[in-house]
Amino acid sequence: MDSELVVDMDDADALGIREVKSAARTTDLLDYLATKGGEPTRLREIATALGAPRSSTYALLRTLVNRQWVKTDISGNFYSLGIRALLVGTSFLDADPYVRVVVPELARLAEQLDETVHMARLDGTNVVYLATQESHQYLRVNSRVGRRLPAHATSLGKAILAEQPDPVLPPALTALTPRTIVDRAQLLTELGTVRERGFAIDDEENTLGLRCFGVALRYSTPVTDAISCSVPLARLTPARAEEITQALTLARRHIEASAPAQAGY
Repeated sequence: MDSELVVDMDDADALGIREVKSAARTTDLLDYLATKGGEPTRLREIATALGAPRSSTYALLRTLVNRQWVKTDISGNFYSLGIRALLVGTSFLDADPYVRVVVPELARLAEQLDETVHMARLDGTNVVYLATQESHQYLRVNSRVGRRLPAHATSLGKAILAEQPDPVLPPALTALTPRTIVDRAQLLTELGTVRERGFAIDDEENTLGLRCFGVALRYSTPVTDAISCSVPLARLTPARAEEITQALTLARRHIEASAPAQAGY
């Protein structure tokens, strides 16, 4: 009987196991299309981003189109993520033990505050939005779920980074608005303030006209998740800011008390 080869991924390099180039290029392609936010993209641009010949990129795209991971327009010149990507992403969210605990609390927060609230997870130097509950006062045309933003430019990201003794930051801090903190020393000082204060603030740092308040969720080590509340400056007062930060802090306690034991994320 043939024995099954079982290898821990952390040991793959040590064992000299090389990654499969075609699989790596496929995931690179899907990752690239995900960064486009649904914007249809030409073959030429995709091939350039992958550093691959157009011919092999086209063959890969056609394969993925046939399997519904990628879709193309009627002309066959533009590509974007297909329905299979949505199904896999939805399965991930449905299976995540922390998302299942956080979403009901977000719904309660959104009802209580009538403001938009989010959950996000750290991914490298970015945060990825995993859940959103919209305010009745302002409904987005497109959901934020799946969106990726630089951690340093969001209250969610700053709340998570403040929990790390040595936060991982990109070599250069990208400015999303004129108010984004792009000086490393200033950001580290801000993270120290977040630790002392207990919550993070994004003051128009990723969207002009919005102030966001975020708190880290400490149910895992290291901390990877956070929740936040976004408020238009036009209706934000000091009393309202205090109400929001208190509600977020209480929601964090409820979530942490209900979260499962370390789930390995």
